[in-house]
Amino acid sequence: MSHDPHAHDAHAHGDHGDHGHGVEIPHGSMRDYVIGFVLSVILTAIPFYLVMERPFSNGVTAAAIMAFAMVQIVVHMVYFLHLKPKAEGGWTMTALLFTIIVVVIMLSGSLWVMYHLNANMMPMVDPSQLP
Repeated sequence: MSHDPHAHDAHAHGDHGDHGHGVEIPHGSMRDYVIGFVLSVILTAIPFYLVMERPFSNGVTAAAIMAFAMVQIVVHMVYFLHLKPKAEGGWTMTALLFTIIVVVIMLSGSLWVMYHLNANMMPMVDPSQLP
């Protein structure tokens, strides 16, 4: 058994070898953060306007708010969480697609539950008409 005198030095000096496998931690520039912030503000202001001014029917407004919410999630993932299609061998794109699928399921399920609760609720009785 041969012993390399420099093999133990890597661990002694805090260098743990190539455990990182060349993966860089993504970081954004100030420009990326400002773009993300401006997009987030716009994607929040438009649904707020739609709710306050009611230019469309309730169904169209709800669909528009859901669409803006999904776009805002993608903006946050790209500009603040730095999930890009090329990063980490495409795994971040897989995470993005999984997140979108989960959000669609949650939003559509929540709307379905709220719609059916509203449609199937018993009518409210006017307390003044009670004996």
